Amino acid sequence: MPSASPFKIYNETFKAVLGTTPRLECLLEDQSCPFAHEAGVFIPEANTLFITSNQFQNSADGQKTIQISKVTFDDGSAICERIDTENVPMANGGVNFKDGVLFCAQGTLSCPGGLAFMSSSPPYKSSLLLSSFYGRHFNSVNDVVVHSDGCIWFTDPNYGHEQGIRPRPVLPNQVYRYDPLSKAVRAVADGFGRPNGLCFSPDEKILYVTDTDWIHGDGSTDDTRASTIYAFDIALYSGQPFLINRRLFAFVAAGAPDGIKCDMEGNVYSGCGDGVNVWSPGGVHLGVVEVEGGVANFCFGAKGELFLLNENKLWRVQLGDHVRGALLRI
Repeated sequence: MPSASPFKIYNETFKAVLGTTPRLECLLEDQSCPFAHEAGVFIPEANTLFITSNQFQNSADGQKTIQISKVTFDDGSAICERIDTENVPMANGGVNFKDGVLFCAQGTLSCPGGLAFMSSSPPYKSSLLLSSFYGRHFNSVNDVVVHSDGCIWFTDPNYGHEQGIRPRPVLPNQVYRYDPLSKAVRAVADGFGRPNGLCFSPDEKILYVTDTDWIHGDGSTDDTRASTIYAFDIALYSGQPFLINRRLFAFVAAGAPDGIKCDMEGNVYSGCGDGVNVWSPGGVHLGVVEVEGGVANFCFGAKGELFLLNENKLWRVQLGDHVRGALLRI
């Protein structure tokens, strides 16, 4: 019997997103290491993808560690290369920034985390751009997005302390905005269980934030906790952006919504316990690209490509070639 399609359609408009011949293929697999967990930063000029692993035991010292990898796509093949770089302690989410990658550094018990920039070419020089909220160290910075004005928005849940890699938190679970020019950092949203992924709508009038309070850092889950995507309108007051009109955009049935992205039509994609779920701008659940084991994060490539991070596997999805991710717009 033919295998079931991984493309589950809940609304007929999802067919336009999928195109006539959608495909899902596994590009890389490594059962010895959860190499494909977070970030997912596609560099179109080099046709490469930067990803971060989940935590695993370092064979040298037995301590928890996270590995940054670069995947190079060349003539139909995918080659994975481990990247050694300093100043990015326990990397997690990431985004394109200038001529490199802006990583979320969760930090360690002895080293604060924050926002770290890494060049996308050898020798992959890196530096920590921000490590505290005016002297109070961040919890464990999780995900990040860059506005067209150059300002950096990021989430800071307390997963690191729960996982034993960070000291006791000294800040609430919040969303922040950092201006690299003025060096000013502001808390812009609170009231979350565990703020996680975030992205802007294509016109940057809406910010979406996922709350993964369903699962805590010790691995425990509770079906009565938030597994939710919230939407905020962005309004200017005295020349500065504020988040207003907080509303529940979507609740997730399988697992929790982690990474989140928009396409140029305003559709909202999120990595969940059953794969990548897709909603219309109005919150209508369009469908799912099902992946066994779920997807923590993902990113758009070019012309309808999606790269899905599935812990021990890296997948590529081909949607309709008219689909463009709102971040790179390619």
